[in-house]
Amino acid sequence: MTADRVLTLNPPVIAILRAPTAARFAEVTAVLHESGITAVEFTLNSPGALEALRDCAGFAHAVGAGTVLTATDAARAVDAGAAYLITPTVCPEVIAEGRRMGVPVICGAFTPTEIHGAWQAGATMVKVFPASVGGPGYVKAIRGPLKEIPLVPTGGIGLADARAYLDAGARALGMGSPLVGDACTGGDLDALRERASAVRKALL
Repeated sequence: MTADRVLTLNPPVIAILRAPTAARFAEVTAVLHESGITAVEFTLNSPGALEALRDCAGFAHAVGAGTVLTATDAARAVDAGAAYLITPTVCPEVIAEGRRMGVPVICGAFTPTEIHGAWQAGATMVKVFPASVGGPGYVKAIRGPLKEIPLVPTGGIGLADARAYLDAGARALGMGSPLVGDACTGGDLDALRERASAVRKALL
């Protein structure tokens, strides 16, 4: 992966791992990969996330760091093996650090002004967060004047409405609990496989 202006995600979904501890992140990531979900985000506010990133170095470019809020966070995450960075808000210093290191940054934003500002600052893609507030209709409306910006709606997206976001013009989706469920806290990994398979089929 390079810091090109568009990331190719196939299938077009990023699984978001957030938990009181990242102890099971590597195992969950392995199951997701086996099930065809190739992009996974380890949130840095999950204790142990950096160590988990190091454990997943063998997954090459599929694992990124989320909840990245500072240039220091960005540098530490990339040093641990993150192939891309994801922010919850517009963080110019993270975008700048990502560009300096040659690492893609998916920058969180919501309003048209924020989305355009993130893109102008050099974000690779823009995460529309929280997506559930506006739904697919909001993504479609944003795409009207800002067609050149690849959008990644995230937050509250379930399997039933995932396809609608892509049909509205989203480039990819970020999915947390509707996909991951309780797998990171000891939940059934077979159930995770079933959810991952269902998501993959819905989005391809």
